Amino acid sequence: MSPGTDRGPVVPALRSARAVVFDTDGVLTDSARVHAAAWKEAFDAYLGGLPPGAADAPARRPFDAAEEYRRYVDGRSRRDGAAAFLAARGLSADPAAVEAVAADKERRFTERLRARPVAAYPGSVRLLRALRAAGVPMAAASASRHAREVLEGAGVLGLFDALVDGVEAARLGLPGKPDPALFLEAARRLGVPAGRCALVEDALAGVEAGRRGGFGLVVGVDRAAGEGTAGALRRHGAGLVVPDLAELLAVREGQPS
Repeated sequence: MSPGTDRGPVVPALRSARAVVFDTDGVLTDSARVHAAAWKEAFDAYLGGLPPGAADAPARRPFDAAEEYRRYVDGRSRRDGAAAFLAARGLSADPAAVEAVAADKERRFTERLRARPVAAYPGSVRLLRALRAAGVPMAAASASRHAREVLEGAGVLGLFDALVDGVEAARLGLPGKPDPALFLEAARRLGVPAGRCALVEDALAGVEAGRRGGFGLVVGVDRAAGEGTAGALRRHGAGLVVPDLAELLAVREGQPS
C-alpha cells in the first residue's frame, strides 16, 4: 500500500501517519537491558574508586539500573548520560570524569554485545513486517553507535528505509535527546514532515524529543508496564503508551481485514 493512502485496519493507531520513526534500544531490541547492565558496572566501578573525601556515602551508593538508568541515561548519548548521572549525584562532571565513565561503559557494552547478539522483540518484528507490507516508510534512529550492529544481529535492519545512528549523529553534529534533531533527520531522510510521522520511543528523553519536534503521534513503549512509568512517558510527551508494539496491530497477520 502506497504511503499517504488509507491503510484501513492494519495499524489503526498509526492510520494518520505517513511514515514511522523507531528508536532502537528497548523498542525494537532487548538491548536496553544490556546497556543498563554495562552502565551499572561502569558507574559502580567509578563510584567505588573515588578517593576518600571526594563524596559522601549517599553519593557513593550503587547505581540503580532501573530508576536511575531511566531517569538519567536511557536514550541519551554516552557522554550526556554520564554527565547527567554524575551531576545528579553531586559529583564532578568535568570532561575527564565524563569521558572516563563513558569509555568504560562502551568497553563493557561492546564485550557483552560481541559475546551474545541481542534479539528483537517478537511484537516489534510483527509490527515492522505489517508496516513494511503496507508500504509505510520506516526509519530507525538511535544515539547508540552500535545501532546498525544491533539491528543487523537481530535480523531486522533490512526492514528499514533509513537509519540514523550515533555514528551519523556525530558526523552531522546533531545534539542529543531531548533535542529532536536525531529524529528530525530520520524523518527528513524518509521525505515526510515530522507532523505526518509517528515516533515510537521508550525513553523519557526520547518522547520529549518527539514532542519538541512536532511529531504527529508519539508512542511510548512501557516494557515495565507500570503506572508510574506509563504516566511519566505521557507527561514527557507520549500521546499513546503500550507495553508491547504488537498491541498496535488491529488484526493478526493473514486474517482478513
